[in-house]
Amino acid sequence: MTRPVRASTTTVRANGVELGIESFGRDDDPLILLIGGTTMLSWPDTLCDRLASGGRRVVRYDLRDCGASTTVDPENPAYHLRDLAADAAALVEALGADTAHLAGPGVGGMVAQVAALDHPDQFTALTLVGTRPVAPGPVDDDLPDHDHTVLGALFSRPFPDWTDRDAVVAFAAAGAEPLGNDPEQAQATAARIWDRTPSKDPAIHLANQLGTVFSRIDCTPRWRDRLSELGLPTLVIHGRTDPFFPLGNGEALAAEIPGAHLLVLDDMGTALPHPAVDRIATAMLAL
Repeated sequence: MTRPVRASTTTVRANGVELGIESFGRDDDPLILLIGGTTMLSWPDTLCDRLASGGRRVVRYDLRDCGASTTVDPENPAYHLRDLAADAAALVEALGADTAHLAGPGVGGMVAQVAALDHPDQFTALTLVGTRPVAPGPVDDDLPDHDHTVLGALFSRPFPDWTDRDAVVAFAAAGAEPLGNDPEQAQATAARIWDRTPSKDPAIHLANQLGTVFSRIDCTPRWRDRLSELGLPTLVIHGRTDPFFPLGNGEALAAEIPGAHLLVLDDMGTALPHPAVDRIATAMLAL
């Protein structure tokens, strides 16, 4: 039987910063902590509801310089990848939990990998979505790089006026199909991200919509060679048509993390598709 699900939004102080969070489910259920990629809206509401109905306390949150979290200067962030990983570990404690199942999409998946490696006592399971085992920048020779034809076409488009909601929403919808995503879903998500952005500064809107802050942080040292240290149940979810981090990146993660399970979604590009929510939730709840 499906349980009633409660959702509440607030901020929580962890690791010296305020992190915007939204909670679903019962506080005494096992915690699933969903890292934003970069905002919490990378995780569909329907998936959060489904996980909570499966007997989990679900908390999704915004990374620094995104959404409702501490925002200082997305163009010049004064923190490193390890700080974001420490945020995740500190948030588990701030939420009053002993441990959590940690999940991250895209750049949030990089944060999740490092958090699980650096803070192994905090996490009991790991879900990595559409991500790769190396930081932004030059990719390892054995990993597929971005589809530069697709991304070149997308990023050669003129940027919208980031303070114009309608223009931003239209920009997101127009760019969805080349990324393997649903235009209506992209449009709705962009509108919600815009509405949640607590600033009129175009640079902050840009960071919230495109996650550009992550390309500016220090992600050293490498962590790929440490993946064999992970001893927790791990699910790797990847879209077959993802042009940003092509499927070979997810395959490499699943091969290098002991016992990891790879779930490939044929209808997924870079975003978690609404029609796949039940399949995704079932796989996550099985960890």
